[in-house]
Amino acid sequence: MSNLQNPPTLNSASPFGFWDGAVGTLSRELSPQQFKTWIQPLVLLSFEESDRLLTIGAPNRFKLDWIKKTFAERFQEMAVEYFGAPINIHFALALEGSSPIKPVATETAEPQPNPEIESGSPQNVSVEEQAFEIEDHSKLNPNLTFDTFVTGKANQLARAASIQVAHNPGTSYNPMFLYGGVGLGKTHLIHAIGNHLLKEKPNARIRYIHAEQYVSDVVRAYQQKAFDRFKRYYHSLDLLLIDDIQFFSGKSRTQEEFFYAFEALLSNKSQVIITSDTYPKEMAGIDDRLISRFDSGLTVAIEPPELEMRVAILMKKAANEGIPMSEDVAFFVAKHLRSNIRELEGALRKILAFVRFHGREVTIEVARTALKDLLSIQNRQISVENIQKAVADFYSIKVADMYSKKRPANIARPRQIAMFMAKELTQKSLPEIGELFGGRDHTTVLHAVRKIADERAHDSQLNHEIHVIEQTLKA
Repeated sequence: MSNLQNPPTLNSASPFGFWDGAVGTLSRELSPQQFKTWIQPLVLLSFEESDRLLTIGAPNRFKLDWIKKTFAERFQEMAVEYFGAPINIHFALALEGSSPIKPVATETAEPQPNPEIESGSPQNVSVEEQAFEIEDHSKLNPNLTFDTFVTGKANQLARAASIQVAHNPGTSYNPMFLYGGVGLGKTHLIHAIGNHLLKEKPNARIRYIHAEQYVSDVVRAYQQKAFDRFKRYYHSLDLLLIDDIQFFSGKSRTQEEFFYAFEALLSNKSQVIITSDTYPKEMAGIDDRLISRFDSGLTVAIEPPELEMRVAILMKKAANEGIPMSEDVAFFVAKHLRSNIRELEGALRKILAFVRFHGREVTIEVARTALKDLLSIQNRQISVENIQKAVADFYSIKVADMYSKKRPANIARPRQIAMFMAKELTQKSLPEIGELFGGRDHTTVLHAVRKIADERAHDSQLNHEIHVIEQTLKA
């Protein structure tokens, strides 16, 4: 959101402009799991113009306390940016039965079907439609190619399928649906497909677009009565690459228009490639007929990168920057940064900036110094106790079950997962971990660690669950 030179009058619509913008900004700043856990459940409870008091509601006391502690300052910054003046932001419990305030209709609201618009024809183009334009270029990043994509067990199937689609667009795996957590390489792969096709067929009509931009195009087409032009553009593409389609959630008109575009493109043997943070059938707020279409082609997961892959990524990217990194240093960094590739790249940028500024070589000690703030935050936030609570919450058991001698499967397995994560994410020894799990012997912890590590190597669902818990711990 940009600063406004003339702050808006605080009329009844103003708080909703702020709220929509703030939620949209946080959806881009946070990982999908963090956004879904902390921001999505919030509601705008009230706005008192005379006191310039805006009240945000949280569903329970735990989330209320966390939001106040973690996001209050960010909400205040966004309020000052939007209103051009300080706003008092209050956080409260949104008790069952309480109702959030509802916005009055505005031009930026999600459009509803309009028979008059649908019946427009090219022979009778309005002035508004003449003014409606869509950026008619691919939006591809030329640096994101198959050659620059580091492959490992976590993404080798997705890469192989992407290469197959790039060589046979519209015939192999149409549509192709890639899903996985933030920063795992989904966007890189779909850009690589687009860049390959553009090289093979320079005149191909290709468009990469983030789902939020597609929503904006639908809104503008609705406002300017220009759906004919909108449809002519999107229905005529040879390759449509649409990123983060989970942002379509709850937007009925956007979903309707995308359904028509989807059907037209597949009918024309054009390729459609979609990414999401979630498996299609697990997406909330998406029409069943769209989910059915998404599931009709090839659905491929991209998992969090394993240790060896993280090491390879660091070494390759450092070499590309002209500053070689030894395997020892890469292992040190990779062991501390586990969640995604984007986090690794950020750490690498910090290290490279440090060595260039100080004229040093890349050593473990230099890496430790360059990343001290990042490492201290992680070490401070993640403890065995935090892991036990996060795992217990995820699997809907009691924290006390982590220490108990109970052994039913619904308790024993989460306990083993928590032990595995404690070994992976903390500096605790096996005996120390065993002590924190009710005085268990270190051999019990070792058995749990090996068992979960072996299962994780071939169980994508378990891998996904552990990744989600890690993201929650780092929220």
